Amino acid sequence: MRGKGGRGHGQFRANQALGQHFLSDPVLLDDLVTLSGIGPEDTVFEIGPGLGSLTEALAARARAVLALEVDPRLLPILAVRLHGQHNVQVVEGDVMTANLPELLGPLGPFHVVANLPYYLTTPILNLLLTLPLPVKSINVMVQKEAAERIVAVPSTPAYGPLAVLAQYRAQPTVVRLIEAREFSPPPKTDSAFVTMPIRDVPPVAVPDEALFFRLVSAAFQMRRKTLLNNLMPAFGLSREQAAAALKQAGLPDNVRGEALSLQAFAALAQVLSA
Repeated sequence: MRGKGGRGHGQFRANQALGQHFLSDPVLLDDLVTLSGIGPEDTVFEIGPGLGSLTEALAARARAVLALEVDPRLLPILAVRLHGQHNVQVVEGDVMTANLPELLGPLGPFHVVANLPYYLTTPILNLLLTLPLPVKSINVMVQKEAAERIVAVPSTPAYGPLAVLAQYRAQPTVVRLIEAREFSPPPKTDSAFVTMPIRDVPPVAVPDEALFFRLVSAAFQMRRKTLLNNLMPAFGLSREQAAAALKQAGLPDNVRGEALSLQAFAALAQVLSA
């Protein structure tokens, strides 16, 4: 996680385009590691170590830390700060383009810890939540509004595909709110730390995950439209066929996608897969 201050940072200037907002409070950082549930037998994949503040805290608790940093200017700073930390490896790369199975495959089961750039929060979480790797938990610092989208419930404005995916794959909880003034430079809004232990088994059974998430995407494609109207183009159904599918799943014709729970999405996916 990006951290301000620290040894060997000189007059480093944060790159706003990369979403760099640094934390330095050692008590706060130690609390975040505790909230992540990291222990001495755990391996951690850290996205965006920044100046290494949280990396140090993770290294003190974990068996091993692999940190992926996109900004090459930070590599020499991290090399100085983490010198002698033999359980830490820093790799240059972009999480959105790196070959993560190749990079992370040798780790075995691992936890993810990250201070996510606000503008990439949803793409990165979508990537992490669908990785074909043994992820044990995802623990992320995100914009407060993004945290609300992750834990949102049906029929609320924040509910959408991210909430469905996160709650299908994991058990997300907002465990700590962090004010903007804790960061340097301070972002425009407050942040939240979200922990997501990955489920061993999803809370609902679906016949085809690809179809399930295609349905979820279609349901929120046009939020003002009814689910029936979104289903027709997404699945090539006539109005009568879409209405029949909704009825078979126990849903009214005028229901909107934002009103569907995981269970309702699973029931409709079952009907559409038949």
